[in-house]
Amino acid sequence: MVDASLIGRKIAELEGYLAQIAEYKAISVREYKKDWKTQRIIERTLHLMIELCIDIANHVISDKGLRVPSSYADAFRVLMENGIIRKSLFNRLEKMAKFRNIIVHQYEQVDPEIVVSILKNNLRDFEEYKKAILKTISEKNK
Repeated sequence: MVDASLIGRKIAELEGYLAQIAEYKAISVREYKKDWKTQRIIERTLHLMIELCIDIANHVISDKGLRVPSSYADAFRVLMENGIIRKSLFNRLEKMAKFRNIIVHQYEQVDPEIVVSILKNNLRDFEEYKKAILKTISEKNK
């Protein structure tokens, strides 16, 4: 059974990060590029948010006895395959998982335009994900 209190704590943490990062939604690419401290705050916060989403996905997958994901991005695919998240959300979360790998492993330079685009256009993806997870948990507990 899904540990609802654990998922609840992770969702609360995600909400906290969303509130913190919202301060930067209006930042321009130029402003982002010129301040390395702001870059680190934003990149690290996005990294933590993505990690929380992956962790939540893995808890749900384990609880439901779904197939074991082969990668971080695949964890979101497993949720999509089982009707927990919509395909359109999966597509966006898959990109987020790949973005996480770039940040963590520094495979390449982080593109400031992508970061600013995430801030302006994709923070609501985390809200949509949260709602889908909460719906799944509430259905499980009925």
